[in-house]
Amino acid sequence: MERFNFMNNIKYFILWAIQHQELVFNYFINATMAIIIIVIGSFTSKILSNGLNKILISRNVDITICDFLTALSKYVVITLTIVIALGRIGVQTTSVIAILGAAGMAAGLALQGALSNFAAGILLVVLSPLKNGEYIVVKNVAGTVLNVHIFYTTLRTLDGKIVIIPNNKITSDNIINYSREPARRNEFMINVSYNTNIDLVINTLKQVISKEPRVLKDKDIVVGLSELAPSSMNFIVRCWSYTNDLNAVYWDLMSNFKKALDKNKIDPPYPQLQMYIKNKHQKIEIS
Repeated sequence: MERFNFMNNIKYFILWAIQHQELVFNYFINATMAIIIIVIGSFTSKILSNGLNKILISRNVDITICDFLTALSKYVVITLTIVIALGRIGVQTTSVIAILGAAGMAAGLALQGALSNFAAGILLVVLSPLKNGEYIVVKNVAGTVLNVHIFYTTLRTLDGKIVIIPNNKITSDNIINYSREPARRNEFMINVSYNTNIDLVINTLKQVISKEPRVLKDKDIVVGLSELAPSSMNFIVRCWSYTNDLNAVYWDLMSNFKKALDKNKIDPPYPQLQMYIKNKHQKIEIS
């Protein structure tokens, strides 16, 4: 019985199609054209986004902006293609646009967080406080920027972790960018014992700095006594180097400071405690 009904339905459909050949033909043509439009639009979006990316890169535009604009152009072309295809099969595009507008308002109310991330992503691209490859600290997270996406930013920490931060969290907090300036300053605190000659310490530290070729000699170099602590004299050393050399210069200078101090017999401080026995005026020194 079911097979009989199915055959009858096919028979009625064929008779209806024969009686409305022109209408069926028009729908077939429009549906075929809509499919062709979608296929062409899909290829066009890829070609346009790739071409725009190559143009931006050739003009030395930052890779973050390139990725953002190419992704945005691709989505715009796909959206326009769908609207045109719907219009081809007889759907009123004005109604579609109105529906999309109403849906957009409803989605905007429901997705306020996502929209704020999108707006923050645009601000990050336009204002460019951070770029791919830069080392930053934001929201107590430190890492190298891998990508600035439309809704979130991806960082890689020094120990290889991937951190994904929503863009609105970044724009609403302080951003510390360690890579933007070409040169940065190192600071050292050198502690020595009180029986050390101050001038000898300063000259020793200056000689070590003068022998380090990666220290920028045209910028301020500071070596001086900073603090008279309870158990030590604390000397501060400040010098500049290129940002890419900063950590290596710090480690090498610390090692060379220690070697130079040992060579000049400058001892490190040792904590000392002095105790006085009440009423006997006897001093006991414990080191």
